[in-house]
Formats: sequence, structure tokens, C-alpha cells
Amino acid sequence: MRLVVLDCDGTMVDSQKAIVDMMNATFDAHNLARPDRNEILRGVGLELSVGIERLLPENHGLDLTEIDATYRRLATELRLTGGHQDPLYPDAKEVIQAFDQAGWLLGVATGKARAGLDHVLDLHGLNDLFITKQTSDSAAGKPNPEMLLNAMRDSGVDAENVFMVGDTTYDIHMAVNAGTKSIGVSWGYHEAEELLEAGANTVVHSYNELFAVLEEMTQT
Repeated sequence: MRLVVLDCDGTMVDSQKAIVDMMNATFDAHNLARPDRNEILRGVGLELSVGIERLLPENHGLDLTEIDATYRRLATELRLTGGHQDPLYPDAKEVIQAFDQAGWLLGVATGKARAGLDHVLDLHGLNDLFITKQTSDSAAGKPNPEMLLNAMRDSGVDAENVFMVGDTTYDIHMAVNAGTKSIGVSWGYHEAEELLEAGANTVVHSYNELFAVLEEMTQT
């Protein structure tokens, strides 16, 4: 059995507009200076409170729990009003379906909450394809290996046949910590060189290339 575990934001969907808008609105709500856009996106993939704290000044003395709750409330409101329309990256749906048809097991490991992940997968008609969904409310955040360890437990696939696919060094470090293989994607929030330096087996530049590379890696 072979398991491919996909990150969500920056790997499956281009969610940068929603994330930046919600983070700015969160900082506005707490009368804080808006963080730099690139710094917001650099933290995508981390557990939310960790991602927020890295945007705050040192020794800020603020209640992270309260700021975290504001972001989650705003995300829920945006989702319920139809504001979350995160588009899939080119060929993502077709290739994810191709993995399923080729006998791959599919999983997700994301810093999103489960409600947010289910919304995105339902929006694009992909929810039923994933046998394991690891989120920030069910496991420790990246780069802790817990999400991948849980995915292996759920699927019954051992580490040597598990491939983590992600756009950030947090995804790659998680895979290294879990003892799985990892594939970086170049269209997300961290640079290809960073992903390779973090330990990615390779970096791909399209979903079609991803499918070809993973098929080749499992036949050698």
C-alpha cells in the first residue's frame, strides 16, 4: 500500500487572499499594527497560535488565546457567508483523482481546523477521497510528526511507503521527524531551495509532475 499525504493551504488550494484578509482583520480587532503580508504567508502551515505569535513583537504581553479565538471566529463567519472560495491549483483535482484511481491511499495533514478543511474539500468535491484527515484540532502542529504518525496508524501504511507533499519547510521537517519521504511543491509559500535544504527528496513544479514523480519513486 502507498499513502500520499497532502498539505492543504499552498499545496492543494491557493488560500493566500483569505488568510491575509483574516489575519489583518484579526490584528485590526485587537488594535495591532497589521503584519507584513509576506510574513503572514511564511507562517502558513504552522499551528494558528504559533503562526500568530511569530507576527507579534517580542515581549508583547498579549493574550494569544484571545487573538487565536478572534481569528477562528472571523474564519467561521467568512466560511458561513460564502467568503471562502479558495481555488485549487492547476490540475490538482484531476491528479488527486488519478492517485485514487491508481490505487494510492490519500491523506491530508494541515494546520487548518477540521471544519475549515472539510469546507475546502467539500467545496471542490474531494472529501470522500481522503481516508485520513489530520488537522490542528486533532494533532500537534507541524513540524511535530504526530499528524503523519496518526495518518500511518489510520491507513496501516509503514513510513517507507508514505509520501508527504507540501509547500513549506514545516511539511518537510514533519516528514523528516516521522521518517517518511517528502516531496516539496514550488507553487506555495516557501522557496524550492528551502524545501530541499529542509530535507525534501525532490521538488516538483506541477501536479502532473507530482503524479509522475511519485509513480516513479514507488517503482524503483
